[in-house]
Amino acid sequence: MTLKRMVLEIGMGTDIRGADYTKAAVRALRDALWHNSLSVADALGLDVDAMQVEVTIGVPRPDRVDKAAVLAVLPHGTGTVTVVEGGLEIPNDAGTGSTVMAHAAAVVHLDIA
Repeated sequence: MTLKRMVLEIGMGTDIRGADYTKAAVRALRDALWHNSLSVADALGLDVDAMQVEVTIGVPRPDRVDKAAVLAVLPHGTGTVTVVEGGLEIPNDAGTGSTVMAHAAAVVHLDIA
């Protein structure tokens, strides 16, 4: 058996006022996943929990993302989360807060012949 890349899903999420990096990251992954209904595992005769999902999150401050909270978004399979520099942080006019934008990529792998 060989692990094969089957699907790439992408999404964007924000936290408008709270500058909560984890909230933006979770929303980005949900955006990537919730616009799809993958039937590839079923089509190959595999259980949906056989999916292995490699999640990459891009935000300006990677250390502020709770990887476990992001991973908890996955409805099926197992996964890993890597957080890298990316996204945007836009300060408000008063300089008292900011909007955070996170980007997510979820690569779905299946172990197939």
